Amino acid sequence: MPFDPAYKPDPRFAALGPDFADPVEPADFPKAELRFWNQRWAQEVGLGELTEAERQSHFHHFEPLPDNQPRPLAVRYHGHQFRTYNPEIGDGRGFLFAQLRDSRGRLLDLGTKGSGQTPYSRSGDGRLTLKGAVREVLASEMLEALGVYTSKTLAVYETGEQLHRGDEPSPTRSAVMTRLSHSHVRFGMFQRHAYFDRPDLVETLLEYAIETYHPEAGRASGPDRASAFLRAVCEKSAALAAQWMAAGFVHGVLNTDNLVVTGESFDYGPWRFLPSFEPGFTAAYFDQTGLYAYARQPESVFWALQQLAGALSLVGDRDGLVEALSAYPDMYKREVPRAFLRRLGLAETPGEAGVEADGAFVSGFLNAMREMQLPWEQVFFDWFGGAASQARADASAHADQYRSPAFAPVREGLLSREPVCPERLEHAYFRRANPVHLTIEAVEALWAPIHEDDDWSAYRQTLEDIAEAREGYGLGEGRSGF
Repeated sequence: MPFDPAYKPDPRFAALGPDFADPVEPADFPKAELRFWNQRWAQEVGLGELTEAERQSHFHHFEPLPDNQPRPLAVRYHGHQFRTYNPEIGDGRGFLFAQLRDSRGRLLDLGTKGSGQTPYSRSGDGRLTLKGAVREVLASEMLEALGVYTSKTLAVYETGEQLHRGDEPSPTRSAVMTRLSHSHVRFGMFQRHAYFDRPDLVETLLEYAIETYHPEAGRASGPDRASAFLRAVCEKSAALAAQWMAAGFVHGVLNTDNLVVTGESFDYGPWRFLPSFEPGFTAAYFDQTGLYAYARQPESVFWALQQLAGALSLVGDRDGLVEALSAYPDMYKREVPRAFLRRLGLAETPGEAGVEADGAFVSGFLNAMREMQLPWEQVFFDWFGGAASQARADASAHADQYRSPAFAPVREGLLSREPVCPERLEHAYFRRANPVHLTIEAVEALWAPIHEDDDWSAYRQTLEDIAEAREGYGLGEGRSGF
C-alpha cells in the first residue's frame, strides 16, 4: 500500500484496557459517495496519497489503517447534559478509529460520527444525517478560518440510507463522517470513572492525558499532578471560550461530554454564528432557558471545569484543585482581548496595563456592536488590520456607520493600534466587498439545493470562499493550522 512516509501510526488509547472503551463493528452501508475529503489535512498526517478505493476502504468501510488500531473502539463516558447528570451515554454513534502523529509529532485521533450502533446507542440508530455532516464540515472549516482551535473534518461519505428524525423533514439522507482531532478524552470520561468510585481508573486516565496532552503537568508529583493538569485544561479551555466569543460562534450544546481536555472545539450539532451582537443569542431550539447562549459560554465552560475537578478529587488534593479552578476567570480575562485583537489583525498592548487597556477596548467594541447592530462578520472583515484597512472601511457599505459618533471610540482604538501583518490585505480575499459568513440563513440556503436537486455547487463555492478567508486572515496556530 503506497502510504506516504509522513504516515506515523501510534495507537495508544487501546492500551488503557477494556474499562475505557468497547470494541465495535462499523455499520455496513449500502452506498459510498464521497461528499468531502480534506486533502490539506490528509497530507499533514500522511494520508494524502490514498487512492479513491483506499479512501473508501478506510473511511467508509473502516478497515483498519496499517499498523494502527485493529478494531474501532466506542469510548466510555458519562456527562452532564444541560447540567443534569446522565450515566447512560457514551459513544452512541461513533468510535475511535485510529491514532497517528502529525508532522510536528503531535498525537491525533481519527474518530467517527454516524458509523453505526454501539453499546451506548440506546434507542438510536447510530447514524448521521447528510445535513448534519454538511453542517459539521461548514462549522469546522469556518472556525479554522477564524482562528478557533477546532477539530477538522477529514471525510464525509453519503451512505444511501433513509433516516427518520423528529427535528428535520423525514425520511432524510444519511452520511458517515470522520474527524481529525487532538483528543477524544472528554471531561465526561473522568466523570464516568468517578461515578463508579474507581480512583484507579481516574488515575490511569489522568496519567495518559498528562503524558499525551499536557506533559508540563507531569513535573508535579503525587496529588499535585491532578491540580497541575486541571490548571492546564483551564488555560486551554479559557482560550477556547474566548476564541468562540471573538468568532461570534455559539456551540449550542456545551455538555461535559462535549468538552475535551485539550481545549479543542468539536462536535457541531445545533451551532450558529451571530448575525449581529446579541448576548442572549442561542443556537439550539431546545435551549429554552438560554443556558448555552452566546454570552453564557464562558460560564458554561467554567461550570464544566468544576465537574472535571470533582472527578479529579478522587486522586488529587482538593485545595490544589480549587486553586487551579480559581485561576480560570483571570485566564479568560486575558484571553478575550487577545482573541478579539487577533481576529482584528491588531497587536496586543504590552504589559499588565495592556491587558486592562485592551480589555476596555474590546468592551467598548462590543457595546458599540450591540447599540448599532452592525453585521458581526462584516466589521471584522472591513477593519482587519485597523489603520491599514481604513480606506477599505471608509469605502464599505457601512462607511456612514463607521463615521458615526457611536462608533467613534471604536474607530479611534482601531486606528491607534499596530496592525499585525498588514501585507495580508494584499490577499484576494480582501478585494471582496463582503466576507463569507455562515449565519443560519446562509447555511439553510446552501442546504436547500442539495436537498431539492442534489445541487452541490453553492456548497462547494462556499467551501472555496472559506478556504480563501483562511488564507487571507492567516489565523491558524503554526503552519499546519491547529
